[in-house]
Amino acid sequence: MERWRIVRAFTLGPLLEAAVPKPGNVSRLRDFDDLTFYHFLFADTAVTGVYYEAVKTAELLRKGILEPREAGLGELIKRAVQNSREAQDANPNFGIIALSIPLIMGLTMGRNMLDARKKARLLIEESTVRDTMELYRAIRIANPKGIPSGVKYDVYSDESFKELFQDGINLARLAEISCERELIFCEWLNEYELSYSTFGRLYELIKELPLEDAVVRAFVELLATNLDTLIIRKAGIEEAKLVREKAKMVLNGELSVEEFDSFMRGKGDLRNPGSLADVMAVSLSLLALRGLRIEMRNGKVWGVIGRP
Repeated sequence: MERWRIVRAFTLGPLLEAAVPKPGNVSRLRDFDDLTFYHFLFADTAVTGVYYEAVKTAELLRKGILEPREAGLGELIKRAVQNSREAQDANPNFGIIALSIPLIMGLTMGRNMLDARKKARLLIEESTVRDTMELYRAIRIANPKGIPSGVKYDVYSDESFKELFQDGINLARLAEISCERELIFCEWLNEYELSYSTFGRLYELIKELPLEDAVVRAFVELLATNLDTLIIRKAGIEEAKLVREKAKMVLNGELSVEEFDSFMRGKGDLRNPGSLADVMAVSLSLLALRGLRIEMRNGKVWGVIGRP
């Protein structure tokens, strides 16, 4: 695939995710006290240069000039996070970056969008301990909410780097250890299963609904069938389960989207879904890569796949 086609898709996807008024999230209509729509605009466009470098590196991998262990996933993630942080003062896109870079490289290496999943998993499996160390540095820069301290391989303990080296913890091993606490790592291990299934669902929904309605519907379905690991880290497992139950009520017609949104914002940002929003951003990137464009119909924006 063309370099800039991939970079454009993985820039547009997160911007769309941030723009659409989804329950509990920042959008073009709603902000939080410490996180606004503008943070996403600045952060998501600050990483395009690193995404382009990821594509170029993957081309060398595809040609056999570099080995998979030389992909430098951790360094690329860290540099993208640094660029994001220099453009704004919050953490709007660490999860998106961590999901996107392996998949961007997989898309460059693979024969098609499905093959890309296996290539991304290969890069994770062949990563090195240094990649994990660089990922830790990226996490420290981003400073996500709810990261536990005092645990094995504590991100914020300098001793962890020694432990990672001694135990040979590459990104795949880290993902196995951390999947329960962070959905992103599960996606790495499961070849982006949830991201691709959501992409498929969006592909169906845009045929039936305006673009924003399709995205909101797909997001509510995600919330109704999965526990958001950011909510778990911030507010606890019971709050995450309550969010899931409320989302099911929306799908069953027992609660409106507006009522659900009010509930989601009832405790500030504690119920703000993060990991599932990251999945949505990647799914929208895949939709953009598939050829998403927009057209107006009766005053509504519709998503269309293919050329006019």
